[in-house]
Amino acid sequence: MNISELKQTLTGLATINFRLPDGTYLPAHFHVTEVGLVTKHFIDCGGVERRETVANFQLWEAGDYDHRLAPQKFLHILNLSGRILGREDLDIEVEYQQETIGKFSLAFDGADFVLTTKQTACLAQDACGIPSQLLALPQLQAAACAPGGGCC
Repeated sequence: MNISELKQTLTGLATINFRLPDGTYLPAHFHVTEVGLVTKHFIDCGGVERRETVANFQLWEAGDYDHRLAPQKFLHILNLSGRILGREDLDIEVEYQQETIGKFSLAFDGADFVLTTKQTACLAQDACGIPSQLLALPQLQAAACAPGGGCC
């Protein structure tokens, strides 16, 4: 999901719910503590210089159980963040504290925002000599061991 899709989705909502990849919901009293611009400048294992830029949201929960973030307030926060994010329609990355800080992509299923898992990958497959069937293995294992996948 990118910034424009998020803004469009927020305009039609009465409440905001975030769901983790395992199906559990973030507590209704979550906060959006940061909206930022994150640029990663790196070299992959094949020696190719790369840059990635995303809009980063940090979700957090505290003991203020009466707190609720209304869609209009979230939209206001996004509009204020335009000074930092600029005009580019960036993809969104979400950080949420679990055992450690997890990084997620964001989707919307028609009712809830869904934090979706992110995967690492080799960006220089031709330089590493990794057979293509091994590159697909983590995705195949995740699909087979998903709830209802029959692996357990």
